[in-house]
Amino acid sequence: MNYAGRFNSFIFKGSSVLDAIKEYKTMNGLTHLEFNYPEHIEGYDLNDIREAMGDLKVNGFAIRWRKRFTNGNFCNPDETLRREAIELAKKGTDACRELGGSVVTLWFENDGFDYPFQMNYEKNWEMLVEGIREVADYAPDLKISIEYKPYEERNFAMVDSTGMTLLLINDVDRDNVGCTLDFCHMLMKNDSPACGLAMAASRGKLFGLHMNDGYGRIDSGMIFSSIHLGLSLEFVYYLKKYNYQGVVFFDTFPIREEAKPETQANIDAFEKLLHLVEDTGMKSIEDVISKCDGISAQKLVLGMLK
Repeated sequence: MNYAGRFNSFIFKGSSVLDAIKEYKTMNGLTHLEFNYPEHIEGYDLNDIREAMGDLKVNGFAIRWRKRFTNGNFCNPDETLRREAIELAKKGTDACRELGGSVVTLWFENDGFDYPFQMNYEKNWEMLVEGIREVADYAPDLKISIEYKPYEERNFAMVDSTGMTLLLINDVDRDNVGCTLDFCHMLMKNDSPACGLAMAASRGKLFGLHMNDGYGRIDSGMIFSSIHLGLSLEFVYYLKKYNYQGVVFFDTFPIREEAKPETQANIDAFEKLLHLVEDTGMKSIEDVISKCDGISAQKLVLGMLK
């Protein structure tokens, strides 16, 4: 598997992006970088970043709209700001390509609403669709990946679930548009992580992963499988079933933990669960699933832990 850690976790107080890359390179198992754009790129020469990376590769960029975009990204009612948000995403695709990345992730953190009668839902949906089409058509060689989150920063996000994400992808109707699934965001929505994975992957639209864990109330960003072991095992099984070949990105937030051991704990957890699935055997797991029986499913999980 190819792995990426949360780059912000390696940016220590007072350190530069180049210093963080140097620290990141000391990790065992990390193969790829995931940058936020523009925050990790602005003010740096791309050649300096490329040189600092060494053997590391870039998987992709996540576009971040900050400060003036709190009233909307692609759905901003101010057309000038809406155009600026779309152009920022397009510039991000250019920088991603220059550093060898292939996936640009769009999380529309401010495209949503807080109050009844605050939004024309159909109009804003069309604004979102048109904006994504523009970015996808601008960078047809890259994967444009939609990441959903049910709430935070708005009380209600326009793209709030696996189902809404797949509806959006269908409406955009571009081959290079798919989705990135964040395990913790799925828990927040009470979506089944593995079910959402299966629906996206079976349609060829699973472009990225954000692996983490939490209690489902907030975006906790805890170590993968630390809370929901059974759901995590099922998720890894379906990744293997659909032959996921992308990067596994650990989007976790070490606050009291140090970045390096916390990231290593993520890698170790994923590798352990992958081996449990492989040791049990895909056919054995499929046989249990075919029974549609909860007792058999529970025995399977406990049996995998022997």
